[in-house]
Amino acid sequence: MSGDSFYLEQGTKAKPGINNDGKRIKLPKIGWVRLHEPLPITAFHNCVISRKADRWFIAFKYEIEQPATSPDRPIVGVDIGIKELAVYSNGQTFANPKAYRRMSRKMKRLQRRVSKRVKGSNNRKKAVSKLAKLHLKVSNIRKDAIHKLTTYLAKNHIEIKIEDLQVKAFLKNHKLAGAISDCGMYEFKRQLEYKTQNFSSKLTVVDRFFPSSQICSSCCNHRHKMPLKVRVFECPNCGNIQDRDLNAARNIERWFEGIFIPERSELAVSSTVSACGVDKSDSSHAIATVKQEVNTKITHVQLSLDLGSSG
Repeated sequence: MSGDSFYLEQGTKAKPGINNDGKRIKLPKIGWVRLHEPLPITAFHNCVISRKADRWFIAFKYEIEQPATSPDRPIVGVDIGIKELAVYSNGQTFANPKAYRRMSRKMKRLQRRVSKRVKGSNNRKKAVSKLAKLHLKVSNIRKDAIHKLTTYLAKNHIEIKIEDLQVKAFLKNHKLAGAISDCGMYEFKRQLEYKTQNFSSKLTVVDRFFPSSQICSSCCNHRHKMPLKVRVFECPNCGNIQDRDLNAARNIERWFEGIFIPERSELAVSSTVSACGVDKSDSSHAIATVKQEVNTKITHVQLSLDLGSSG
């Protein structure tokens, strides 16, 4: 047992020993346990039981057929941000729920309440339980948003292009650390890595030094640097005006390995037609593309079901 979770194993993979009848599950040495949600009637070899706040969950793996997908799906570039969780190159946006920000005031109030209670008292235990439930709610809202976003992208697009964001470096900015953590950027990339395999699509990670926010997606002019507070991209060459994140997403979509990016001009008049697709060799900008290939028709799905309150 580790923390608030433990691992159970019964039988073998060929002859699994943990069974269920859809509403209950029979665990070794524990017996039949009722489930809060219905369960697929199947046998499995092992599972992990964990506790979050005052609820118990069970997670296990079983085999399903790989979902059918269309080969005519489009390619999309995705820009991850704080204002909007994701902006697609086709103009669609996915709202950022900002769960922590919306509930931070209530969380601070509950934290003060815990600190004022006497250690070991029942009132302190109740206060800790309420705070844990709120933390779990924030976590669930964030995970739900990221799961919906990554599933939509992997299922409906043949290739997804995202930036190779250095999240650890962003978190060193104390003014933006809280907002960046609330987005779940690392979890977004992690989920896309395995979901693209499940849906026979490909994940391409764009070079982190590619200036997607500085290039005009219309005329490909490479303008001067843009501070984060500037949310609208204005091209001094062609007069193109559009949302900063949408412009970046469109540039991410047209990125390819070995693309030539000339040095930016402080006067913002340099011609950078090659940034829109002329393939020139430049070793300093050659970044390996992460390819996801699928060779099997069977994948593993992990379910986490609520077993109900512990009390």
